[in-house]
Amino acid sequence: MAVGPVDVVIIGFPGNKFTGRIAPAIRELVDSGTIRLLDLLFVMKDQDGTVTTVDIADLDPESGPEYMNISVAQSGALGSEDAEEVADDLEPNSSALLVAFENLWAAKFVDACRAADAVVIDQIRIPADVVEAIVSGS
Repeated sequence: MAVGPVDVVIIGFPGNKFTGRIAPAIRELVDSGTIRLLDLLFVMKDQDGTVTTVDIADLDPESGPEYMNISVAQSGALGSEDAEEVADDLEPNSSALLVAFENLWAAKFVDACRAADAVVIDQIRIPADVVEAIVSGS
């Protein structure tokens, strides 16, 4: 079975306010077969610096249901160690959503590299806001 590379994206939310507005985009990528969602981890840091992970069912009623409708392939793949690592970068009274996903679209490319006896030496991802700034000239 072909396997694509896995990315973990960390999305910040000032004010500890998760929004469900990201969930439809994730669901669309899963439904189209572009990615396989491995796991989601919600991390919050309160005003005093205490860090907690939040279960989807415990999210704000406005955002939680949006995420509950997304199929997760390996629930628990992201855990307390990941929360601790991201917590160092969180400001007090802010939160983060960690999204781990396999890039299914790249599996054929991986197979082609293997068939050619080639190896990927490195992979670099340039964030969208950086690309946008370069393209727009700002």
